[in-house]
Parts: sequence; structure tokens; C-alpha cells
Amino acid sequence: MKRLHRPDLFTWSCFDESRDIDFNSVAWIRPGGNVLIDPLPLGDHDRAHLERLGGAALVIVTNSDHTRAAQAIAQQFGAALQGPRAERDGFAFPCERWLGDGDEPVPGLRVFELHGSKTPGELALVLEGTTLITGDLVRAHAAGTLHLLPEAKLADRARAIASVKRIADTCPQIDAVLVGDGWPLFHGGARALAALGD
Repeated sequence: MKRLHRPDLFTWSCFDESRDIDFNSVAWIRPGGNVLIDPLPLGDHDRAHLERLGGAALVIVTNSDHTRAAQAIAQQFGAALQGPRAERDGFAFPCERWLGDGDEPVPGLRVFELHGSKTPGELALVLEGTTLITGDLVRAHAAGTLHLLPEAKLADRARAIASVKRIADTCPQIDAVLVGDGWPLFHGGARALAALGD
């Protein structure tokens, strides 16, 4: 796994040739049990690295298009699975907990529900006020920039923009944005989020 902007954050990725971007997963290494977000399949090297770092206690899936290898990895490590409350009835697998706006699955990790994306109630996660972790709605096709999903995939563009700007307004200290699809942004996150849709 690759180390990110904090010593307790790691990522592993796979390149999507049809979109020319990376799909990313995030691991937060913490004393109370490690948290994985939208985990992709683990290669042997990344699996061994994660095992050395303590495995996983919790797997969070941000939306039904990011189920990826979540269930298999949760089973392998004996981790709890948590997913978006708004998708509970049609989700691909059962979760121990369904997350919604304002929830805190572990201390320091705050949940925001996004509206207007391609799936209802997509989750975004703010880590200790300074790092935003996104699934599908906010992405980055080029380094140093943020973008929304293409308009054709949005259920409601105005609601999507409002959801993202609410995060920026609520958490003005966000600096880094770790996207599920594309390049991470390590500085100026709240400003970039507020500018989306302008």
C-alpha cells in the first residue's frame, strides 16, 4: 500500500483503462482497529502489508457501486461491514450497521450523506476535520483538481452541488480530499469543494 499525507493513512489502487484513472481504496491505521473504505481486491503485497499493520476491524462502503471486495475482505479479517442507510433495502450484502448523516462509526470519522449523485444517500467521510474521503460524486481526473460525476450520471445536479458545498461549509479545515476515482488532492480541499459547480 502507498502511504498518503498522514502516517496513519494508506491507499491501494487499480487503473481503469476505460476512464484513464485510478480507482482507490483507503486504510486508516488506528489503535482501536483499522478502518478500510471502499476496499478493492488486495494483491499479495498489499495484503501482507495490511496484515503487518494489524488487519482490519471495520469496512465502510460509500455506495452500492463501490462494493468492490468489501465483503470478502471483511470476512477474511473478521471486520464489521457498514454501508449507506439510504441503500439498505437493495444493497448487495447485509451490513452490521447502516450509516447516515452525522453518524460517527469510530471516533474522529464523521459521516455526511450526499444527495443528487447516481446512488441515493452516498456517503462521504471527514477524518478528524481535515481529510475528506469520497466515493463517486467527487472525483479528480487530473492532479490538483476536483470534479463532480458527469452530469448524465447525476440524479440531481443542484442537490449534488449543495451536498458538497455543505461539507465545505461545515468543515472549513478540510485540506486533503481522497477520492475513490482519480487523483488525491492534498491541499486546499475546502476551497476546491466550494468551487465545484461554479
